[in-house]
Amino acid sequence: MAHALAGTPVREQDIIDIQTIVDAYFDNVPDMTNPTQLVSFGTSGHRGTSVDGTFTDLHVAAITQAICDGRKQFGATGPVFVGQDTHALSQPALVTVLEVLAGNGVTAMVDCDMDFVPTPSVSRAIIRYNIQHDVKADGIIITPSHNPPDNGGIKYNTIIGGPADTVVTKWIEMRANEYLTAYCESENFKRISVDNIEPTAQVPYDYKGLYVEELSEVINMEAIKAAGPKTLVDTLGGSGASYWKAIKERYGLDLTIIHDEYDPTFSFMTYDHDGKVRMDCSSPYVMESVINRIGDFDLAVGNDPDYDRYGIVISSGLVSANSFLTMAARYLFTTRGWKNKGIGKTVVCTTMIDKWAAGVEIPVFEVPVGFKYFSQLLFDGVIGIGGEESAGASFLKKDGTVWTTDKDGIIMALLGMEIMAQGVGAWAGAHALDAGRPVQLGFLLGTRKLTFGLPEIPVGIVLDVQINLSWQDNATNMGVFDCSLTCRTPPPGREYLAPGTLLLSGALNVFSPTNREALDAILGR
Repeated sequence: MAHALAGTPVREQDIIDIQTIVDAYFDNVPDMTNPTQLVSFGTSGHRGTSVDGTFTDLHVAAITQAICDGRKQFGATGPVFVGQDTHALSQPALVTVLEVLAGNGVTAMVDCDMDFVPTPSVSRAIIRYNIQHDVKADGIIITPSHNPPDNGGIKYNTIIGGPADTVVTKWIEMRANEYLTAYCESENFKRISVDNIEPTAQVPYDYKGLYVEELSEVINMEAIKAAGPKTLVDTLGGSGASYWKAIKERYGLDLTIIHDEYDPTFSFMTYDHDGKVRMDCSSPYVMESVINRIGDFDLAVGNDPDYDRYGIVISSGLVSANSFLTMAARYLFTTRGWKNKGIGKTVVCTTMIDKWAAGVEIPVFEVPVGFKYFSQLLFDGVIGIGGEESAGASFLKKDGTVWTTDKDGIIMALLGMEIMAQGVGAWAGAHALDAGRPVQLGFLLGTRKLTFGLPEIPVGIVLDVQINLSWQDNATNMGVFDCSLTCRTPPPGREYLAPGTLLLSGALNVFSPTNREALDAILGR
């Protein structure tokens, strides 16, 4: 049962005091006799709070020094790409990281605009750099992901761009605790005050510009622009807020962007299911403000503070990550033309994926919880998409080569827009073939009155698909279609779904250009 505060705005008494937690970050000394205050890498780095003595300057310094000690044997001798999210402790932790990197003579790639850098942007930067250079780079990302505002976190990404595997993180963990036990006063520990760092030790890098420009290699941005779905984007005050603004401008998308101001208290949030402030975009309680506004939009999306997670909201509410992962896999393997690639899922993901994949003879790679188990599979192109039940996923570029090897909430949100933008093409193609005409290029201009009868369409269901042309203008070649999906025969175990049960309905506005001039007009050329 959800907490009484779940889905309600954060109360003033629960808003964190920034100065208190920042002071504790620098002042608190970990108690080495307390196991909870040691460095401990979980599924995605070390996390904790400064007030409890589990995430302090000494923790971050020890971890960074351990990374410097071991990165050569991990294959990295080039620069370190550094990213950080919008948690209050991420800024002081960034200073600590930069000081230790400089002390060890390691070049840090920092954002050229002094802006925040999302997790997928760091992963993409590492891959991009290492394709072009023989000397390999790695990365440090400062984030506790979706955890509460008073939390801090740090993780290490290897030369393939993804989270380090268990062997590497255990080595870093043991080494860091040795430094922590010595209060970072051993002769091997090196650090330079931020005021004394040479300018050459930090290289400005255009994380956002390069990432946004390359999006067309992984997402059909032209289809989204042409369809123009009216989309609400909740940045949740995270590190990718400026990325969404740049995407809107670069690709001309109809986006309404909210909660895009930097507020490390996250005072604009609503409480999660347990009454805690948590920026988890896969929670309907966290996304309550978006869900309440969905009636004014075709679609809504959101991301957590480091942008490795996604949330997608439609008229019926928040789409479950399991459902969307299955739909995304089906769509991608249908539209991308990938060959000899599988699907990656964690052991706790839905079996819907397995059932669909078996029917189309696509191999499924089931791994333990943690995206690090997908990284090498994505890097090598063994899987086309890898995803978790906790709304974290990434997939390959259109040409089947690697995009990111860490979770990318931005491309998952954009994929939702792309899927919507391709709505009625099958109808138009079928009618063209039936009339003996070639299939023409068409665009989805907008979706209205989209209603979902169920939160998911079960695997194995037999569908009745109805698409009716309700209006057509032959002069402009525009039309409106009323569409619906209903149950004809329920799948095994879902006998409660009676024949005729409405699954989805909506009105689709479409346009089919008849000549090059009309095509150029719709594309804005």
